Amino acid sequence: MIRVVVVDDHAVVRSGIRLLLEGHEDIEVVGEGGTADEAVRAARLEQPDVVLLDVVMPGETGIEATPKILAAAPGARVLLLSMQDDPNYVRQAFAAGAHGYVLKEAADVEVVQAVREVAGGGRYVHPALGARLVTADVEAAAERAADPLSEREHEVLRLLALGHTNQEIAKQLYISVRTAETHRAHIMRKLDLASRAELVRYAIAHGLLDD
Repeated sequence: MIRVVVVDDHAVVRSGIRLLLEGHEDIEVVGEGGTADEAVRAARLEQPDVVLLDVVMPGETGIEATPKILAAAPGARVLLLSMQDDPNYVRQAFAAGAHGYVLKEAADVEVVQAVREVAGGGRYVHPALGARLVTADVEAAAERAADPLSEREHEVLRLLALGHTNQEIAKQLYISVRTAETHRAHIMRKLDLASRAELVRYAIAHGLLDD
């Protein structure tokens, strides 16, 4: 039997989820709540298998409450239920320790599937959202590959191209000379440059000296 705590700030939504889940013989709703604090208390009291938790609630969000729930009930799995289909929310949810993320627009059968999946030790992401997350990660990786330098390395590169010494760069950026030297070495390696002349040409070609 999968023991579930349902947390949503709308009582009607909680009732609907309870009816949905308890229509299955292998699932039992053992507690409810309408806030993050109530979620933590219910998790501590019931020690459920799954906490089905709304993301947006008064006070703390479900994402913020996730670590507290897991601390209160170490054996529980957190499944976040949300209207937010932004991949960033999914990343934040899993970074906080959640085990699944399902959209409120999902079909009833999908919510039940998600509960069973996380209860069994797996992870669950709404299929369409998972595809969007992969696409966003691929695009971000492509951007990093196209421009391998960090923001600070861009600053150092520009100053080097303008003719500043490591000592002058260190003073302008409030860093040590050794750090400035390290940034310079990383820039030369990442861009496969062998001389200051090549560095200047790169800076000009990429518009780093325009202003």
